[in-house]
Amino acid sequence: MSDAAHWTMNHDIYLTPPPFITLSTCFLNTLLSRCPQIRGQSTTISEMTTEIPKPPGLPLLGNISDVDPSNTWVSLQKLWEKYGDIFKITVLGHDIVFIGNIALCEEVCDEKRFRKFVGGPIVEIRKAVHASLFTAFADEPIWGVHHRILAPNLTPTAAAEHFLEIRDIAADLTAKWRDLGNDATVSVIGELNRLDLETTTQCFFGRRLHGLTGVEHPMIRAMDQATGEAMKRPTRPKLVNWLLHQSRFEKDCNTMRQYAAECLQYRKDNPADRKDLLHAMMNAKDPETGKAMDETQIIDEMVSMPIGSSTAPCVIASAIYYLLQNTECIAKAREEIDSVSGDGDFSSEHLDKLPYCAGIVRESLRLSAAAPGFNIEPLPGTKGPILLGGGKYQVPATQTMIIVLHGVNRDPAVFEEPEIFKPERMIGDAFDRLPEGAKKWFGNGKRVCIGRHYAWIWNVITLVTLLKNVDFEMADPAYKLKQDGWFNLRPVGFDVKIKPRGS
Repeated sequence: MSDAAHWTMNHDIYLTPPPFITLSTCFLNTLLSRCPQIRGQSTTISEMTTEIPKPPGLPLLGNISDVDPSNTWVSLQKLWEKYGDIFKITVLGHDIVFIGNIALCEEVCDEKRFRKFVGGPIVEIRKAVHASLFTAFADEPIWGVHHRILAPNLTPTAAAEHFLEIRDIAADLTAKWRDLGNDATVSVIGELNRLDLETTTQCFFGRRLHGLTGVEHPMIRAMDQATGEAMKRPTRPKLVNWLLHQSRFEKDCNTMRQYAAECLQYRKDNPADRKDLLHAMMNAKDPETGKAMDETQIIDEMVSMPIGSSTAPCVIASAIYYLLQNTECIAKAREEIDSVSGDGDFSSEHLDKLPYCAGIVRESLRLSAAAPGFNIEPLPGTKGPILLGGGKYQVPATQTMIIVLHGVNRDPAVFEEPEIFKPERMIGDAFDRLPEGAKKWFGNGKRVCIGRHYAWIWNVITLVTLLKNVDFEMADPAYKLKQDGWFNLRPVGFDVKIKPRGS
């Protein structure tokens, strides 16, 4: 996938599977756009030092029944639980390889050998965001232009400058909950989705949506539906997409772009002395090329930012679940918060004094795998076969591999009692000693999430604000965590009763 013509060829291929093939796009996009036979290679078991494990399949069809297309990542979790560190599935004779431990994750994250693979659903969502930072192909120069313009406004220092905005909007949410009365029941992910969009729009674009109350902002539903459709489109024939799904997909993409266009117009109509992300996109030039971003490109990135930040509410919703299952952790966190801020306001100076709360966020990132994985491919021109695991396994030189963070984050070789929620393992020296492959929550290398510092501070501030002000109780004491999602993994059906802390 080194040029536009090459992508077009592959795009046509992976969008034309037989109608009965409904395997989730996380697989099929990789499978049919990068499969060795299309590229003139074979990948037989006899070529491997050790056979990569796989489930038994059906004649001709292979393993299509092993994956639920409506919940791909949970299907992958089950396959990892059964087959372990590395596994594959076969569909129509073609293999898809999955990575599920830290050592192999570190190996395929070596940018001297591998790079991010852009395909399938990421290609489909280009309908809404074109060549944005999230979706640009490796050889598109526009990625570098946008990155050099945006990155200075997303450093740890730049993210910290949004502390008051993040804290105060989170406080607005707790005030809304207080007005609902004691023991009101809310959808955790629903409320946090509202909070995330409200905060992201204010911090990055300088506009309040006032969407914490009332009717949910249409951007939230459009993001969910558009990313869901982007995941499903490569599993269907193009004719089916066009006849049955194109209109809805285009409407959702247009809704997202309308959100961005309205925010951009608001800034034009209300000039402000804010040196935020939108200011940079409207005024800065790339220091290398001298190029500026045009209005279409600005809207592209304004849409991609909320899509990217949508993993953050999944992290905090998961954290609330894990804390309610381990109430002693709530007591420890509140003891830390109270010792630092007392009855006064939570301030930016307190952030570095809350290591246990930071440990809760990291442990929630680990267990939730809110950003569930990413795709890796060998660098162009690599000669195969590719050896992995010290030569234990081999794959073709064009093999795309999917890193399953649910498995990587539970590697028993690194994490003792990996299913247990232990914030202590994510604090101080214990965290520093973890291998880099255990910290891939935001992706890897050059294409790591550009908003990771903002996401981190949003997670910590939101968690601390909620624990400082709100008591939570499971609405259904028998509830066990269930997840689904498209570009993220979120708790499903998780409701809590809320009341002001100590009331």
